[in-house]
Amino acid sequence: MFGTVVIGVGIAGLARIRDLMNPMPSSPSEHLKLFGFVSRRSFGNIDEAKQISLEDALRSKEIHAAFISTENRSHEETIRMFLEAGKHVLVEYPMALSAKAAHELWEMAEQKGKVLHVEHIELLTEEYKQLKKEVAGKDLVKGTLHFTGSVLDENKSGFPAFSGIARLTWLIDLFGDLTVTSATREKQKEKNYSRMTVHFQTANK
Repeated sequence: MFGTVVIGVGIAGLARIRDLMNPMPSSPSEHLKLFGFVSRRSFGNIDEAKQISLEDALRSKEIHAAFISTENRSHEETIRMFLEAGKHVLVEYPMALSAKAAHELWEMAEQKGKVLHVEHIELLTEEYKQLKKEVAGKDLVKGTLHFTGSVLDENKSGFPAFSGIARLTWLIDLFGDLTVTSATREKQKEKNYSRMTVHFQTANK
């Protein structure tokens, strides 16, 4: 069995705990054993998974891999800690708040002989696979991708572009490399409202 720990118990972390505690029959998950979860908040147990300290997770010889499901800003530091401790790492997208940090982390994982895997679960959904089939072989002339959500804490999630970066990878996966041609941001503090509008061009303009 391959020992694992989940770091962070937001929506993604709770889904990880649920899936690790109840793996699909005959799936690779059956070979994973959840030794616990780490959170800043005090929970005790969740679905029979026990809460353990970050120090115990890093030190444990029974834990081989960490699943990081915390806010964006803490990803880089947490990845470094677990790679230093000799653990494999799976992290929710995005891995870091800068390309420079991401490249450093890839190099660190390579030097340590560990797997560093960034998971963008939306690209594996049936809806997305269907969208990809629909645009295959077609030329993009013009299009709009609009999405909404609650206003996020920038101290935890990073600049607003990082709140939406997962959606931007849809466009790159569907249409290839993109160039930013303009970007604007509108804020209305009294209404707790923020809007970012970005225009891109594909390689063939």
